[in-house]
Formats: sequence, structure tokens, C-alpha cells
Amino acid sequence: MVGRIPVMDVMPLVDPGASAQVGAPGRQASPLRPAKATVGEPLPITATVFREGHDRLGAEAVLVAPDGTRRPPVRMTPVPDVPDLLRAWVVPDVEGAWSFEVHAWSDPLATWQHAAGVKIPAAIDVELMFAEGALLLQRVRDALPVSAPDAAGARALLDAGIKACGDRRRPPAARLAVLEDDAMTRVLREHPLRELLTVEGPFPLFADRPRALFGSWYELFPRSEGAAPDADGVLRSGTFRTAAQRLDAVAAMGFDVVYLPPIHPIGEVNRKGPNNTLTPGPHDVGSPWAIGSKDGGHDAIHPDLGTLEDFDAFVARAGELGLEVALDLALQAAPDHPWVTSHPEFFTTRADGSVAYAENPPKKYQDIYPINFDNDPEGVRAEMLRVVRHWMDHGVRIFRVDNPHTKPLDFWEWLLGEVRRTDPDVLFLAEAFTRPAMMRALGSVGFHQSYTYFTWRTAKGEIEDYLRELSSETDHLMRPNFFVNTPDILHAYLQYGGPAAFKVRAALAATSSPTWGVYAGYELYEHVAVKPGSEEYLDSEKYQLRPRDWAAAEREDRTLAPYLTMLNEVRRRHPALQRLRNVTLHRSDDEQVLVYSKREGEDRVIVVLNLDPHGTRETTVHLDLAGLGLDWGESFVVHDEVTGQDWTWGEHDYVRLDPHHEPAHILSVRRTAP
Repeated sequence: MVGRIPVMDVMPLVDPGASAQVGAPGRQASPLRPAKATVGEPLPITATVFREGHDRLGAEAVLVAPDGTRRPPVRMTPVPDVPDLLRAWVVPDVEGAWSFEVHAWSDPLATWQHAAGVKIPAAIDVELMFAEGALLLQRVRDALPVSAPDAAGARALLDAGIKACGDRRRPPAARLAVLEDDAMTRVLREHPLRELLTVEGPFPLFADRPRALFGSWYELFPRSEGAAPDADGVLRSGTFRTAAQRLDAVAAMGFDVVYLPPIHPIGEVNRKGPNNTLTPGPHDVGSPWAIGSKDGGHDAIHPDLGTLEDFDAFVARAGELGLEVALDLALQAAPDHPWVTSHPEFFTTRADGSVAYAENPPKKYQDIYPINFDNDPEGVRAEMLRVVRHWMDHGVRIFRVDNPHTKPLDFWEWLLGEVRRTDPDVLFLAEAFTRPAMMRALGSVGFHQSYTYFTWRTAKGEIEDYLRELSSETDHLMRPNFFVNTPDILHAYLQYGGPAAFKVRAALAATSSPTWGVYAGYELYEHVAVKPGSEEYLDSEKYQLRPRDWAAAEREDRTLAPYLTMLNEVRRRHPALQRLRNVTLHRSDDEQVLVYSKREGEDRVIVVLNLDPHGTRETTVHLDLAGLGLDWGESFVVHDEVTGQDWTWGEHDYVRLDPHHEPAHILSVRRTAP
């Protein structure tokens, strides 16, 4: 029902789905799913609040902590250019299940202040207006909490206001000035009189740990790190012991998460050869995503990588370096996975008696059997939860989930809910490049982060639109993880853009999204596709070992590692770059020059990117100073975090970006110019 003061269109809310629709036959309404929040991250609460007539109203957002205590209310203020839409920014300060309410009320003080400001100067009902004002001020004074930190000062101001209302010896304008003083207005705003109070809510939020929002990811294949020829010249797999030696360099570049593709035994039946061929040789290693063989399944370590103890040592070493280990969770099986014989009901049997392998016509994945989640749903759920908890017991607190959009949503809601119930610090990243509805639904049922369309957004307009969408339209559902490349995705922009393209995409990902990632080899400018028009790497690491000579690349100065290190250092220095919902887009006169900023309190970062990796661009950028929290006409000093130079900037600024020298300005606003 509509309240006495209507409160509508409350956000953030997550649609509970069709089962909550009014009148759905035979179905009960589902509770709302929690919107996404993060400890320490400002969260906007908005609502359309209005009433009949011309009397004024007020509204507040009230956070309720996981322990049931209420945080101090935050006054909602109008959103510019949107009639009746109010907003408050709130900040959850502990992890867990929060809720919020919107309180709206008739505001007799604001109504009186508005009327008095019109009537008294016009000599209409002057003394009546002052008499009514005195009564209202007395009500505020009587309700003032004795323990309020500003009680004495507020009481003195209210006494002065009451006295001014009754002092007919003074001119009306002077008496009104006392009541319109900034300090008086602040007291009345902080201690409102709430009439006809309407409360909407509670509405659920879940505040995750900060890593759910902010982090830099590095993907590597352990089998390639330390891979070397044996006595017969056959290239042999690296191990967790050799891969651990790479962790120092990953940590030195400033990454927070090292992500490993599947580490389990790889199927031998229908194994893929190099470049996804169907004719593997006797020493070909196959795809890690074809999980399971005679050596075990999802709870086992590939023998070539070592033992479970070796994995534990890898996780421990990562922890010593400040890195978290993210493990791939790919719920599928090779034809020789133990499940195929122990749980045939987990799979789909075709009319000819064969087990259905994975297909995305015309693509065929003969080395992978999809799980059927409907033949034995309880059995599948129990086994998948067992697998996840097994790796949690070995120190894994982040899972990158392969192709979650090919599995039922209700399964994910159950699995992620079960894990959150006991271990709310465990995070799940959805690797789903699919329809927007499915990607948003995965976020709504509990995935903490999502891969995005970022890789395919390369033009200025589409980047701007996408940043708007992710930062202010889907932020309550999805947290983006901007991977610049993956083993599956080598965009044409990188194939043909040269080293400048690698810098542009890294700078864009690292400064526009609080979470970003790279797949190993990016820092070596690996850019050759298997064939023209393809986004697959030539000699893809998905199907073969790919050892890299990191030391030689560093000696020969053909590595982007120092640039990636700089980006991660800048991200750690600037809280503004650790937030999602604070993107402001600015203008430039060149369609190849992108300008945006991020602000957190007094920390402000402006990014200017030349999106053309082949040509120098000279243009003027036009800054929205209000979006930066600065005054119109104000001059200020910016410090380029890339080059170390300082400039004095204002609303309109000239830039020249040579992609072969430096395609990006990452500018911190250091101080106001004299």
C-alpha cells in the first residue's frame, strides 16, 4: 500500500524474479535478493518521494547493521534535473547482511520557512507567521536530545530564534534574518520535526569484504612456468614448485590475486592437440578445462603439477607475498572423469546411447561432457558443494567460475548461498560473456564479480556508455572485472595496435574499474592470432605448454611490466580508483580522446586517453568542475602519475598525446593553485 507520504521507485533493489509477481498461481512471493554493497564503499540510496499540495517534506536513509543496530540516518537530497528523486549516500562499515529503510515525513519547519520567506517580506500575516514559527522552534527545542553533541549550541540558537519571533521592536526583516541564518537552518535540518512519518523497507543489502570490489588479477598457467625440455628434447610440464618462483614477480607488479586455470587431471579420451586440433601427439598436454582422468577428478591435482602438499605450499607462498589464489571452478567433465562411471546420472545420454559432449554449434568440444543438473539435482548439488569446500579447506577463498551461464540459475543461487552462510569471505567471479539478462541475473543470485564486454568496447562512445551502465545502472547487481585479455580473447585492437594499444587498454581497465586483470603474456605484447579474424592466440596456452623467458624480456627492455607496476601503485595510492560508483565523464573535441574522472572525498583523479594507438592527437578537454568537487572558474594543479609532470589546469585544457611516447595522462589533483 502507498504510505501517507508516498515513497516509490526505491533503489537499490534486486528483482526477486517471477515467483514474486502478484497473482502468480500457486506460488508464494520470494523475498528480495540483497543488493551489492562493500565494506567502506559509498552506496547510493534513491527514492521518488512526493506528496499532495505544496507542503514540504523530508526524507532519510537509515542503515540497519547485521547485528540489528541502526546507523545514524542520512538526509536525502534532490538529484539534479530529476523531479522528486532524492538520494543519500551511505557506507556499510562491517561485513554481512545489512538492510536499509527510507523514512519520509511532512516537514512543517521547511513548509514554514518557505512561507515566511515569501509572506513576511510582502507584509502578509507577518506577526501570525512569527507566532507560528515560535511554536515550531519551541517544539524542536523541547525534543532536542540532552545527549546530542551540539545540544548546548543548538539550544542557544533556538532560544535566539524564539526571542526574535516575539520581538516586535525589531524590523521584520531583521527578525526573519535570524530565522534564515545558516547556523539556524543547519540546526533545523539536523533536528527535524517529523509529521505523518512513512517508513518503507527494510530492503536487503549484503556488504562483502573489500576484495570483492577492489583488486588486480594476474592469470597464469602453472604448467607453463618452469616447463623445460627433458633429456629427449620433449617439453615437460612445470610444477607448483616452479610456478611458485613466478609469484615474486607477480607480487612485485602490484597484483593482488593470482588466478589459476583448472589444476586437475586432464582427460585422455578425445584430448585436444595444439591450436584445438583433434589429432594430439603422445606428449600433448590437452586442455585443463577437460577435467578428469584415471588420476582423479575435481578434487585431485594433476600429477604433472605435483601433489596436494605442493599446492598448499604454493598457496602459502602466495599469502606470504600478499597474494590471494583464485582457482577455476569448471563444472564439467572429460569422458574419462571418474563421475562418468560413478555418477552416470550426472550426464545426458543421447538416443544412440552415447553421452552428449559440449557443443556451441558449429563449435564442438568432444573432450568435455556437460553436467546435467536435472537428472539428479540433489546429488549434483551435494557433490559440487563438496568440491568447493574441499578447495576452501586448502586455502582457496576466490573462485573464478567457468561458463556459469550454461548452468541453472537456481543451482548457483543455492550453491553460493550455502557458501555465504558459513564463509561469507569466499568470493565467486562469473566468467560469462553472454546476454545481458543472464549476466545481470548471475550477479543478482550471488556472484560477487562478473566478466564484462569490456574487451570489445574500444570506441569512445561505446566506452562512455558502458562506464555509465556499469557505474550507475547495474552497480547493485554486478561488480565488473575488466580483464584486458584472456586465453580465449585476443581482440583485434591488440593484434594490430602495437605496444601503444597494450598501454591504452591497461590504463583504461586499471583506472576505470576497481577490479581489473591481465593474462600472462600481456606484458610481453603477445598479439599473434591463430588466423586472421580470430580472437584465439596462435599456439594457445589452453592446449599446450608455453614457457616464457621473463628474464630475457626484462634484459632486452621488451616488457610492459614496469607500466603495469606503475598502474597498480597508482591504484593503491588513490582511493578514488578503488570505487565503482564514482565515474564522471568529461568532454573532448576529439572523438579519439576519452576523458573521465573518479573522486573519493578530496582524492580526485582525471584520466585522459588517446584511443588511437597509431596517431598523435591534439585537442581541448572540457572538464565538469562540479563533478570534480571544484568551483566553476577554479584553477588547480594536476600531477601526471605517468610522467611526473605538473600543470595548472582549469575548465578547458589543451592536451597532446603521442601514443608512441605516452598515450595516457593519469592526473591527480594535488592542490588548488594560488
